[in-house]
Order: sequence, then structure tokens, then C-alpha cells
Amino acid sequence: MENDMTPTQSLKVIEEMIAQAKRSFHRQSYYFMLWGVLLIAAMLFNYVMALRGSTIGGYAWPVMGVVGGVLSFLHGAREGRSKPVTTPMDRVIMWLWMAFVVTLLLTILSSASSGQAMPLASIIVLTGLPTFVTGQLMRFRPLVFGGILFWVLGAVAYFVPISVTVWLFIAAIFFGYLVPGYLLKRQEDGVRPA
Repeated sequence: MENDMTPTQSLKVIEEMIAQAKRSFHRQSYYFMLWGVLLIAAMLFNYVMALRGSTIGGYAWPVMGVVGGVLSFLHGAREGRSKPVTTPMDRVIMWLWMAFVVTLLLTILSSASSGQAMPLASIIVLTGLPTFVTGQLMRFRPLVFGGILFWVLGAVAYFVPISVTVWLFIAAIFFGYLVPGYLLKRQEDGVRPA
């Protein structure tokens, strides 16, 4: 026999999920700050090496991916041991970002194997989706604005030279990942709610 909920009960369940997410969302600050620093460092290294005529800058991306993946995994494992309870919202956010990584890797690898240049504008646009949705799920406006910024700067990146796209990428990561990550961390520490 199916248990039908009243609208009031449904609303209460949704509100409890949001409250649980708000209690656990600060755990996301680490990932936004980690990946923000790694992505900006990789882009700057790649850009400087390209200006010097070197092709080794491209190696920054797989190195950054491995370092970021290992650090994210270790942090997640440590968090899981100290706070083993996950909320439905935690799982939604986890699967959202895993789907993003698969989409991102397929986009990059497909472009590389077809001989195309790195699809930087597409990467910026794609990054807007999980950032925006995570911000909406957590009801955290800096991430929502960060997601919108990724979309806007990514759209602009299709129409400007690659030398400008590099700086659009850095700006998107800085204002879409690092600033919201820092604000999440402040909220986690109880300094000032965002």
C-alpha cells in the first residue's frame, strides 16, 4: 500500500532536505577552493609556457587533474569517516559533479582526438551548469552567481581570441569557484553568513 503525503507533509520533507543541505554544504568549500587554485595555476602555467613557445604547458592539465582528484578523494574519505551521515542533497550534488566530470572529460578527449584545439569556451560554459545547480540546491547565492558568470564569460569566449579566453577562464574560476568557496568557508567557520 502506497503512503500518500499531503502537500503540507511534502513541503515539510523538502524543507528538511534543504535544512540538512545547509548544515552539510560547508563541506563543499574545500573543493571549490582546491579546484579554483589548481585550475588557475594550470591555466597560468600553460599560458606562460605558450608565450615562451613551449608545448610543456599542456602537461599542467593532466597533472592538475591527478593532484586535484587525489586530494579530493582523500578529503572526501576523511570527511566520510568524521561525518558518515550523508543527506539526499549530498548525494545529488555528488552525482551532479561526477556527471560533469564525465561530460568534461568526453568533451576534452573528443576534441583532442579529432585534432581540434582545447574547447576552452565550451569548458567554461559547461562548468556553469553544476556550479549554478549546486548554488540553487544549497540556496547559496554566490555559487548561483558564479554559475551565471561561467555561462556569460563562456559565451563571450566563443567570440574573442584565445589570449582573451585565457583571462575569461581565470576570471570565471576566480569569481565562480574561489570567491564562493571562501564565502562558504567563512560561513562554515561562523564568521558571517552569506
